[in-house]
Amino acid sequence: MIKISELISFIEEDAPSGDITSLAVLPDKNCRAYIRAKSNGVIAGLEESAALFEHYNVSVKKLAGDGSFVRDGDTLLELDGSIHSILLVERTALNIIGRMSGIATNTWRITSEIKKINSGVKLAATRKTAPGLRNLDKKAVILGGGEPHRNTLSDQFLIKDNHLAVTSIADAIAKARAFSVYKKIEIEVESQGDAVTAAENGADIIMLDNMTPEEVLKTIDTLKSRGLRDTVILEVSGGINEDTIGEYAVLDIDIISIGALTHTVTNFDVNLEINHSLKTVIL
Repeated sequence: MIKISELISFIEEDAPSGDITSLAVLPDKNCRAYIRAKSNGVIAGLEESAALFEHYNVSVKKLAGDGSFVRDGDTLLELDGSIHSILLVERTALNIIGRMSGIATNTWRITSEIKKINSGVKLAATRKTAPGLRNLDKKAVILGGGEPHRNTLSDQFLIKDNHLAVTSIADAIAKARAFSVYKKIEIEVESQGDAVTAAENGADIIMLDNMTPEEVLKTIDTLKSRGLRDTVILEVSGGINEDTIGEYAVLDIDIISIGALTHTVTNFDVNLEINHSLKTVIL
């Protein structure tokens, strides 16, 4: 989970001077409320949402766990506390749950399809995340059964086309290895020849970028013929979607990375309902 201070900053962004509607319209009574799923899928973000409510002195009862499969109508959290506090946190909590659950559900769905074809292939996210939300986005991928890939530029080496525009594959790998022997070296290539060069020079992971399934297959065959296939992890990436993923999953690869897991998110529908009997108490 990200730091509580970061979660609180989301509330401060949403209500810099408080929730003036609730403060003006409602007396500050204690009430009970429920967060419920309005979709089917893998739920995520409950831990972060519960932490936010609890920070504002709302008691939380968790009725589902992050990473579990829920159905439309399932109650996820039961809340007891000040109606002002509950409504202050409401939208931020629902946004967190909706985004994270959308990512987790999509990851779970694609991972399930891959496993039907090739249980040895893993699905990974990329750094195409919303600024400020990377930790939440990556956690959601993990909860959905995927791999987070590197979180930051500091985690491992990833030598890309813009690096290779000004240096060679061999030189880039050598300099990365000299910089740190403790970090994995991944290199992005777009041709069979570059894949062979990367493997021969000691790359740990080779990303076959924007290659067709046929090109990937030929590259794998070339690496095998030279005794290099088993020396590297093979990742494929670039333009892969649910319609084409099966054509890649059947190949002798290790990882499929898809930026759309986090950069194109379908929100998972959840809502918060105040106990309707509270209206008579307030009035």
